[in-house]
Amino acid sequence: MGLDRRGFVKIVMGGVAGTLFTPVIWQSLDDVSIWSQNWGWIPRLNKGAEKSKPALSKLCPAGCAVKVKTVGGLPFAAIGNAENPLSKGGVCPICSGGAQLMYSPARVKAPMKKVGEGKYEEIKWEDAEALLIEKLTPLKGQEGKIAAISGDETGTANEVLSAMLAGLGSNGFYVMPGEMFTASKGVKLMGGSGQPGFDLAGADLVLMIGADALDSWGTTVANQKAFAATRPTGGEATAQYLYAGPVLNNSASVCDKWLAVPPTALGTFSLALANALIEAGAVSSAADFGDYKALAAKAAASFEAATGLKAEVLKELAAKIKAAKAPLVVAGASFGQGAGALDFVAAASLNVLLGRVGQSGGMTLLGNGPKALAAAADRDSAKDAASFLAEVATGKATPGALLIYEANPAYALPQAAEMAKALGNIAFKVSFSTYMDETAALADLILPAPHPYERSDDALNPYGVARPTYLAGKPVVAKPVHDCKDPVDVLLSASGKLGLSLGFETYADVIKAKATALGADYDALTAGGAWTGELKGGALSLGAAALAKAAPVALADKTVALAPVTRLAYGTATLATPPANLVNVRDTELKGNDLFAWMNAATAKKLGVANGNRVKLSAAGSEVKALVHVNEGVAADTAAVLLGFGRSAWDEFTKGKGDNVYKILTVSDEAGTGLKVWAGSTVTVAKV
Repeated sequence: MGLDRRGFVKIVMGGVAGTLFTPVIWQSLDDVSIWSQNWGWIPRLNKGAEKSKPALSKLCPAGCAVKVKTVGGLPFAAIGNAENPLSKGGVCPICSGGAQLMYSPARVKAPMKKVGEGKYEEIKWEDAEALLIEKLTPLKGQEGKIAAISGDETGTANEVLSAMLAGLGSNGFYVMPGEMFTASKGVKLMGGSGQPGFDLAGADLVLMIGADALDSWGTTVANQKAFAATRPTGGEATAQYLYAGPVLNNSASVCDKWLAVPPTALGTFSLALANALIEAGAVSSAADFGDYKALAAKAAASFEAATGLKAEVLKELAAKIKAAKAPLVVAGASFGQGAGALDFVAAASLNVLLGRVGQSGGMTLLGNGPKALAAAADRDSAKDAASFLAEVATGKATPGALLIYEANPAYALPQAAEMAKALGNIAFKVSFSTYMDETAALADLILPAPHPYERSDDALNPYGVARPTYLAGKPVVAKPVHDCKDPVDVLLSASGKLGLSLGFETYADVIKAKATALGADYDALTAGGAWTGELKGGALSLGAAALAKAAPVALADKTVALAPVTRLAYGTATLATPPANLVNVRDTELKGNDLFAWMNAATAKKLGVANGNRVKLSAAGSEVKALVHVNEGVAADTAAVLLGFGRSAWDEFTKGKGDNVYKILTVSDEAGTGLKVWAGSTVTVAKV
């Protein structure tokens, strides 16, 4: 069922490496999309000329620049935009199915008002907007009474949301805590500002520490293109790719070497590697080098116990890095959200130690960029939604209204059941969502958002890009399939009725202003181009003061580290698995409605379980049931389980399949950062 590791490696390494990272990679998905035309919810194509229009598809976290194929004005397929310098003709497995997702049965078809527990009725837009104004008006000027959560890391919509809240007397703007959020906090701990970038295309050795960069981390299509360029058909590889992380995932499968590091030991691994590099002669002019050197030596002493690897591995790796002309360490996490800033700092500090910050093929720093709305919050000052809802759960925060923009906190935050309960403490919840997701199903008012082909949108600095980058798109269809409106247009109109002028009438106007502020050509952007700007300067410390506060994670009896696994094809925090992609789910990932928990043979033996056993993974007062799959592609003392399943909303194709692993992610306070994190989650495993 789908492509196993051997097949994956064979495709990449067997003489057609470049094929995997071009539009041809998704030929199998294209075949599926042809088959899916038989689904009742896919409209039959009109007769007419076939055309191709550029679009910005933000169905995936990074966004893909695509060409949408239409017949008679009706989209039927999406391919990569070869004219776009970021994607260069590539497309991710979610955005490749964008045409089908435009007609998804899970779409919210009209404004809906809650009329009872789990019951909604469709209402007119004028009534929906009047209800929004009615509920927000008495909360104006009361700090903390109006809040917003955004699941969009890159759009200027966040400026509108935060500026609107500021004008209404609230600083309650929060974001879902993804990789960009965590990394920006990490950069601050190293004495910098803005977000980091990683120049994979210019490096001759790439070490990915927890960053699944060829599948689900950062700008995956651009990363895949960079990787493919180093693997010419019939030629020698021009760069080494190495992966350190808890699971032999799709990225690790095609790398030159995989180092099995438990998710609880990524920081220790990074610092122990720093010690090996220092012993091999690496030095730094950073003021905190002395303290950092001591921390690295301490990590090296505990390396074998923490990781299960031999110390010789570090010497071999340090020798490879020292021999490279342009080494790059891509600092990531075993999964995107809640990774914690300290693991990022530990990995990113290796670039500082090697003098690879601001260099070609190295780590870069990207500034926040100019704002379209002066009153908007700075991009790197965002607060995380997990901490906010934790305060709502305890009564420390008492908002009267919550605006939820393209986010699904009821599903995709740790201890998901508790997050859903916290949402219940808020009297009026508005979900701006394209699909009926778990959070929309809890809202008091659901305002349907257009699909990417039906709206204007933009993306500034998708996480991981090496240079400041801006993309923008406009609708490719004359009108939406359903009765929906752009959320930003709704918010701008509501602001005016609440006595607040933000200076714009439509989101398209906001995007044009953003392009002008950046010095970009709006028409060129919406024709499929991209703007790139100058890098931010500035030096970084090694982050020793922050790293000194890191605490190791201890495993109790019958307890293992939990490694949530992401596969972009299976969906994201905001999008369930596209129906067409379900045929790619492997039979060692999902069997019927049962998830699998992967672990290596030694871990299974220690836990007293065997291949095929049904087990219960428990933590945080919740549990996930799964079948054991003994797999040597998992680090020691670790259980790996797929994220993205266990949906309670959406459609018949995804609802009820597997379980929601977010339920058993345990939250802790990261020492010295003020962040709620869950990368160090552990679970008990027992037979059922």
